[in-house]
Amino acid sequence: MSNPRDFYKNRVILFEAELKKTKQSLYISSVLRLLVFVTTLIAAYYFFGTTNLFWAVLLGGIVLFLLLVLRHVKLVYQKKKAIALIEINRTELHVLDRNFDQLYDGAPFEDSSHYYSSDIDLFGSGSFYQYLNRSELPEGQIALSKLLTENNILDIPEKQSIIQELGAIPVWRQDFSAVAKIIKKDMSTVDLQKWMHNYSLFLPKTMRFIPLAFSILSGIVILLYATDVIPGFFLFAWFLLGLGISGRYVQKINKLSQASSKVQDTLQQYQKLLGLIEEKKFESELLEKKRNNLVNEVSNASVLLHKFYRFLSALDQRNNLLVGIFLNGFMLWDLKQVYSIETWITENRDNLTLWIETLVYFDAYNSLGNFAFNHNSFVYPKLTRENTVIKATNLGHPMLDPKDSIANDFNINLEQFYIITGANMAGKSTFLRTISLFIVMSNIGLPVCASTACYRPIKLITSMRSVDSLSANESYFYAELKRLKFITEEIEKDQYFVILDEILKGTNSKDKAAGSEKFIQKLVNSKTVGLTATHDLSLCKMADTDPRIKNYFFDAQIEKDELFFDYKFQEGVCSNMNASFLLRKMNIVD
Repeated sequence: MSNPRDFYKNRVILFEAELKKTKQSLYISSVLRLLVFVTTLIAAYYFFGTTNLFWAVLLGGIVLFLLLVLRHVKLVYQKKKAIALIEINRTELHVLDRNFDQLYDGAPFEDSSHYYSSDIDLFGSGSFYQYLNRSELPEGQIALSKLLTENNILDIPEKQSIIQELGAIPVWRQDFSAVAKIIKKDMSTVDLQKWMHNYSLFLPKTMRFIPLAFSILSGIVILLYATDVIPGFFLFAWFLLGLGISGRYVQKINKLSQASSKVQDTLQQYQKLLGLIEEKKFESELLEKKRNNLVNEVSNASVLLHKFYRFLSALDQRNNLLVGIFLNGFMLWDLKQVYSIETWITENRDNLTLWIETLVYFDAYNSLGNFAFNHNSFVYPKLTRENTVIKATNLGHPMLDPKDSIANDFNINLEQFYIITGANMAGKSTFLRTISLFIVMSNIGLPVCASTACYRPIKLITSMRSVDSLSANESYFYAELKRLKFITEEIEKDQYFVILDEILKGTNSKDKAAGSEKFIQKLVNSKTVGLTATHDLSLCKMADTDPRIKNYFFDAQIEKDELFFDYKFQEGVCSNMNASFLLRKMNIVD
């Protein structure tokens, strides 16, 4: 697999060159359009007295001008996409340097009552979500947050397969993200689906034929007028008849036009995204199943959505007053387009929900594939049903720079509970979050920061960061008690890996020690596997009488009047604390 940093650097160079070339083409295109417009006006003026040449020059100039406009639109799109791709690759280079504060942090997804999300910095500034998220659609960002919080241990091999495949196709992923990035989000997919499902048809079925018949008759009337068979008054009367028929539904058409104008660009980009999925063959069974939601023997989703976009664009022509009046007067244009739109809505509104769900799925999993590509040295845990819950070598926190991270070996079995002691800042809390993220990442199929990893799937529950609530008139201590009660209720329903950090901080030390011991014993007696970090060394005595409990620690050493941490996870009980030393070192006390 390519080196991520080199890949992103090369892509930046590639698309910067492409952007430069596209800008030059746009300049030439603008000049050509101006030349064609001016030349057509001059030629039309010059040949004004010669009817055949006048019309030939005028129509030829208009056709050429429209072709140049279409080409210009394509060039503008290429420019937008090149800019998006440059931004995507520059962002990845920043993230590789651990600069990701510009990314969306998912703060609205924070939930203090969740099993673990608030405790392990899953959302918010500097969070794992902010580091991971590359979803461009708002719905994709929501879907990604649900993947991280669902606490689901099912289908992990299938999830790993999806992430491995998406991780191996960075060019396709970036194309998908670039198209999604330039979507105008004037109407959310939720509002779009709601609008379609609540839409009430107002045209009778006879409108399938009336506009076509009226257009044919209009052609005959115009021909008769041009050959002096009928007078101009009859032509004008026919024109007013067309406006009258169209005007009968004008209020409802106006309402439809206002709604549809908000989603035209969005639908066009959705169509491009659907096309990218349809064109790609996937090896993963789940990805191919999702792709098959879009592929039909009659017509693919992207083709159908493009048709709908064309119907909406055609209706939008009514906003050009001159064109709209003549098209409605002679062709019942609005009625023709509205009938096509209503027919499409009737036939496809249920399918649209499935198409959007598929887009959102790929948008969310693109973030996971991107993570796997960026961390190609990480490993996918080997799943087991043996007694071992986690067995990992060189396990580290996935967000720390490898140059600064201290990795540790870790092994814990079913029904084991570890008490971890250590000085302040020695690494206890970081280690607890490392284990927590290992479990979360493994459960959603991500590779983990380790040299080797063996894992028995298990759900996670934590109590590491309780907060008081003034609005609920709750103290910190009461909030923590509620959290511990939640844990005891949940472990009676299912098997969890429990992680605690310095529980019962809101009471005196003697009461805290006694309460903590009883709570840990309750967990152990219920055959719970987990960890707790504490400064209370008295809890370590529990290991003397219960073989299911083991003591581990992070050490701190004072060398040459300087505090030194090795951040190594070691078996035993910590004997060195640093509070008094730090108070003296910072001249707080003598």
